Amino acid sequence: MIKTIAELFYEALGHDLPDAMAFKAGGTYVPLSHREIRTIVERLALALRHEGILEGDRVAILSENRPEWAMADYACAILGIVTAPVYPTLNPNSTEYIIRHSGARMILCSSRAQLDKVLGAWSRLPELQAAVLMDGEAPEVPGRRILTWRDLQAAGRLREDQRPQVREWASRRDPGQLLTLIYTSGTTGEPKGAMLTHGNLVSNILAALAVLEVHPGQRCMSFLPLSHIFERMGGHYTMFHAGVAIYYVTDLENLPAAFLEVRPQVLLAVPRVYEKVYARIREAVAAAGPAKRYLFHWAMWVGRKMAALRYVGKAPGIVLGALYRAADKAVFSKVRERLGGRLEISASGGAALGAPVMEFFWAAGVPVFEGYGLSETSPILTINRVNQVRPGYVGKPLLDEWQGKPFLKLSGDGEILCQGPNVTLGYWNDPFATGQAFDEEGYFRTGDIGAMDELGRLRITDRKKELLVTSGGKNVAPQPLERLLAQDKYIAQAVVIGDHRNFLSAIVVANMASLRRWAERAGIPYASDAELVARPEAVAKVMARIERINEPLSNFERIRKIVLSCEEMTLDSGLLTPSLKIKRKAVCERYAEAIERLYEGS
Repeated sequence: MIKTIAELFYEALGHDLPDAMAFKAGGTYVPLSHREIRTIVERLALALRHEGILEGDRVAILSENRPEWAMADYACAILGIVTAPVYPTLNPNSTEYIIRHSGARMILCSSRAQLDKVLGAWSRLPELQAAVLMDGEAPEVPGRRILTWRDLQAAGRLREDQRPQVREWASRRDPGQLLTLIYTSGTTGEPKGAMLTHGNLVSNILAALAVLEVHPGQRCMSFLPLSHIFERMGGHYTMFHAGVAIYYVTDLENLPAAFLEVRPQVLLAVPRVYEKVYARIREAVAAAGPAKRYLFHWAMWVGRKMAALRYVGKAPGIVLGALYRAADKAVFSKVRERLGGRLEISASGGAALGAPVMEFFWAAGVPVFEGYGLSETSPILTINRVNQVRPGYVGKPLLDEWQGKPFLKLSGDGEILCQGPNVTLGYWNDPFATGQAFDEEGYFRTGDIGAMDELGRLRITDRKKELLVTSGGKNVAPQPLERLLAQDKYIAQAVVIGDHRNFLSAIVVANMASLRRWAERAGIPYASDAELVARPEAVAKVMARIERINEPLSNFERIRKIVLSCEEMTLDSGLLTPSLKIKRKAVCERYAEAIERLYEGS
């Protein structure tokens, strides 16, 4: 059984696919075979060793998803080098922090734009000795050693006779050896570098494959950032190990076209991707004529009944089966075609997936298995099993126990605790944070609050540190409320606020397509989206929708007022983390004046 990522790499080469990885060039996908990948990785390992990058040194990777990212990672794993991935969307200050904090001696950059972030900070990075540019020509900068990917491959070719040694270097790796530093997204404060070992990742890969069946020769798309532990473990290591061909998508704006071109059988995505597909389909239906709208809603009525059976592995009766075949032909087959027509299995992680979104995909014949985990846990802790799916729940723990103790348990206040082969060693150069992260029994404190059902399936109720406490002393979990709000067709995003206030309010980003259609039908004039959301009629319309959501809630949980916005919260706006989580503090700062106006006189 494999024990290290270095061993995983060499074992995976046995699949011998012609398109183990593929990248877009000149408008078409160019495949790389397992044999080509082995040559490139081994030459890179020889070149890195020649550059004096040794076992235990740190190498940062600042790049969008591409084969070079993956191959550099494998070369470092073989040599015992510790990688420190940097999200390519991070600003220069955050990029500088990670490079400096990790003590990286070398950094690999995808483009000149990414390299410029490094050049601007290099004088403040005492341990950085060299940078490598994957694309383009290396600029001449006095006092800076800048190489290209081609330079490293050429250096490896000059040492071709030494290539057999690389396999021997791989065999020296140990499961307990540090593999990577995963810097947390940093929703508050500076990010911390979670230390993950070869054994941490391998244990999670093997446990995940025991639950989710994927097969050699299938295709997947890699578009979540490889800096994100979910894509690193799932879309990178796990797919390569299983012999699934990895097709890299660098432009998320072209994701719909990529589905049609790649036609994947396996999909790994965060909830925001599923939500956007669902939202686009709902918008298309809303804009259609009465007959098509009726057909869609009828199909969903049938699909919900079918989804409920599929969750638990039951077959439909004769009548439902016939109705579903008609609904599938009229509606759901077209949904699957928009996703390439071949999806067999998909997984969602990184945040909670709304039950209506999950139900839609299962109704359409696209099973989505939701899981839960953290960067510090490599990442998977729980996942839904086949025939045991329950919307709103993230499945059973990946393992029952580890070394005679429960793998996962709940503390007295409901916090999810875990210990096992996938749990981090702690945080790089931060003994205080490491000590705070574990309890007296050695369990890692996730910071998430949860509950379990009678079958041991976990439900995440909120982040422990994000609980709002109203001025009346009521504890309110904002995330479940935000998921409820985002299910409304007029609402794209929502952030609930009200800590130390006497009622709850929300920043609501409108679904502008729905709001514009309503305004046109209602005869509401407007010159821009900003003007539309500022109109009291629009605020009243969205608030009326929220009142429906408020009805079953306790009085202290109800949203009383809103700030209506037309500006989507994005990475570029600084309101989302690279893993697409809301930066609650940043949102409150951005809308501080508007929030204060909500509470004037209260």
